[in-house]
Amino acid sequence: MDIFMIIFFLLEAVVGLASSLYILVSLFATIGYKIYRKCKFGISLYN
Repeated sequence: MDIFMIIFFLLEAVVGLASSLYILVSLFATIGYKIYRKCKFGISLYN
């Protein structure tokens, strides 16, 4: 295999992993923030 193809595949794998981790972290951060607002201010979880 060509060295540029290997570098391309590695870069593609890193970008895919980073985007997946961002989605996972932001999902739990949003849920946590909504629970915090519900406990502190009494705001609905659906707002």
